[in-house]
Amino acid sequence: MEVLLLASSQKKYTTLVNNTLLFALSNFSSKLLSFFIRPYLSYALDSPDVMGVSSLLQQATNLLIPVVSLGVSYAVIRFGLDKAVRKDSVFVNGGLTIFTGFAILLVAMPLVRLIPNAAEYLPWLYLCVLASCLRTLCTQFIRARMLNRLVAIDGVMTTGTLLAYYLIFLSWFRMGATGFLLANACADLTSMVFVFFAGGCRKYCKPKAFDKSLWGEMLRYCLPMIPAAISFWIINASDMFFVQAMCEDYQGRSGNYWVGLLSAGYFLPQVITIMGSIFYEAWQLSAVTEEQDREAFFSKIFRVYACAMFCCVAGVVMLCRPMMHLFKAEYYDGWTFVPFLTLCSMCTCLNQFLNSVYVVYKRSTGSLFTMLAGAVLNVILNGIFILLWGPWGVTPASFLSLLLVFLLRAYSTRGLLRIDFHPAWLLVNLVLVLAEIWCLMNLSAWVIPVVVLTAVVCAINVREVYSLVQKLLGKFLHRKGA
Repeated sequence: MEVLLLASSQKKYTTLVNNTLLFALSNFSSKLLSFFIRPYLSYALDSPDVMGVSSLLQQATNLLIPVVSLGVSYAVIRFGLDKAVRKDSVFVNGGLTIFTGFAILLVAMPLVRLIPNAAEYLPWLYLCVLASCLRTLCTQFIRARMLNRLVAIDGVMTTGTLLAYYLIFLSWFRMGATGFLLANACADLTSMVFVFFAGGCRKYCKPKAFDKSLWGEMLRYCLPMIPAAISFWIINASDMFFVQAMCEDYQGRSGNYWVGLLSAGYFLPQVITIMGSIFYEAWQLSAVTEEQDREAFFSKIFRVYACAMFCCVAGVVMLCRPMMHLFKAEYYDGWTFVPFLTLCSMCTCLNQFLNSVYVVYKRSTGSLFTMLAGAVLNVILNGIFILLWGPWGVTPASFLSLLLVFLLRAYSTRGLLRIDFHPAWLLVNLVLVLAEIWCLMNLSAWVIPVVVLTAVVCAINVREVYSLVQKLLGKFLHRKGA
């Protein structure tokens, strides 16, 4: 019996690693492109002002997407993974929700025009929103059906098409912000069409499969995700709108200029975001489907995940100044935004991990209230910190807001699943990283102390990651040998 339990326990870790590797391979090219896309855009979009307008439009799109889709993508994967629910009903219900939401968005056009810069680019903004919602519906649906290899192929294909569209609309036609929106919309539509046919989604397009009762369940699950997603947007993206509004003529520069620098600052923290998104795609499948000994499973994975995150954060902070030379010279000062943005990315990934507890137990209201608290704090701190430190104030404001979300989720999830967070260990890591950031920002001879602190962070964390990898690799090689 003990042997069977040990084998079962080992299998869940192996499944998670296998899925993570699959999604890593599938996303490698697209994530590699997204990592280098901002340096490319610094040349293709001419100036920080144009970069700022494009970034604001992209964030406006990100704000409208959960409103239009009513957050139904969360319900599609959660109910799609439920073996007792008909897949065609999930897909039809999801599609109906998106088209209903988009119709409401059309009626609300006078309000949408009030978003900064939106009125000039309204058709392309609407196209981006619809294309992204439909693509997400199809990709989440095939993910719920465990068609992970197709997800991999789609990731590679979308990378190629997005690069092609960027080259056409930005480098060839020089369409600026319009070309930026059009390229993203075309890439999403191309992906959606491919997945729809290659994934056999058309077989599930049966109007008679509409299930009113299931639709009600899906909406009850996903509707709290809308204010949660908006709250997440407030913490992560509203910074740009605050900077544009409050930093006009700051040091003789326009608000869009500072938004452009802030946007360039997101370049290196994407390393953390990329790692987190690849892992979470695999993790959400394991979190829902693995039911045996969940508390130990979640605790072990959290510890290893957080170890990897702290190592990456320390490394990104160490490299941020030299890596900003990849941009045009006028973007170099964007490095000053990087350190706290990197911490923001780490907190976002850890919050995502804890959100999986709400997903498992279908308690989406927990996600809502924790993100709402973070959003309120972010709005308050943005106003205060910008007055104190100018545009740089938004990054510590976002970090503190996301840290609050983590603390609230760590507390609230204990009623559902008791995860061992090792708080003393987390605090030590955070203090070391903050010390590294202080050295980078305040010392002229910053190199040696920053390198030393990075080495210390890696030394106290790498053992956990290495031990799990070694254990899994040993099992894998043993199985191959057998």
